[in-house]
Amino acid sequence: MSQQRMRVLITGAGGRIGTTLALHLRDRYALRLHYHHAPPNPPVDDVVTGDVSDFAAMQRAVTGVDAVVHLAADPRTTAPWDSVLPNNIIGTYNVFEAARQAGVRKIVFASTNHVMGMYDRDHQWPVYSHLPVRPDSLYGVSKAFGEALGRYYADRYGISVICLRIGWFLSEPHDEISRWMWLSPRDCVQIVWRALESPLPFGIFYAISNNSGRHWDITDAMELLGYRPEDDAERFFTDTAEPAPDAS
Repeated sequence: MSQQRMRVLITGAGGRIGTTLALHLRDRYALRLHYHHAPPNPPVDDVVTGDVSDFAAMQRAVTGVDAVVHLAADPRTTAPWDSVLPNNIIGTYNVFEAARQAGVRKIVFASTNHVMGMYDRDHQWPVYSHLPVRPDSLYGVSKAFGEALGRYYADRYGISVICLRIGWFLSEPHDEISRWMWLSPRDCVQIVWRALESPLPFGIFYAISNNSGRHWDITDAMELLGYRPEDDAERFFTDTAEPAPDAS
């Protein structure tokens, strides 16, 4: 008899990352997708809707699942406090607490490079996941809160929490910044499933591809999660110098 698939809730499944994960993980896991408003043709049948700031809605969403991938948030670095508070702080607490009450034992939290953004501003590279947080925005502050909340739920309640500091999720890198912070779709899918299946009680890791020019360290993700990124932004960049003219 085949082993029963892990039941995984993805919050914020309507975003770019959520859409990619749903399409590529639906054969690996029994997915439930959470949307603010349901799309017309979701990729799986198990769909829930609701606002993450509504605790009762999150209780309904987590009922019966084994794990949660929490993506739902206002992702704008310019997001004002009036949006950050309900969507990124109260919403994250609601997901964690509803999951705890429902007996969920694994949470993968979508954090961000903006938790450490001031290191990037000051060109203080390389950046390691264990350094003190230096958020560059209220968005970054809200994600630092989520990481701290995850640490608390891991230590206090024994829930395995993996926080992924996601770089720049793009189909292809297109400029110098994306050249070192790119996260390809297939590497994103891989690091999420490795986080879901990791036995670690807690961890914070950078989620970027194997970019030759990266400024953020992914050694711990490779060693502790078994992450094996397949893509490197450098393959999209070639020498654009004009060829030397003929001497004739």
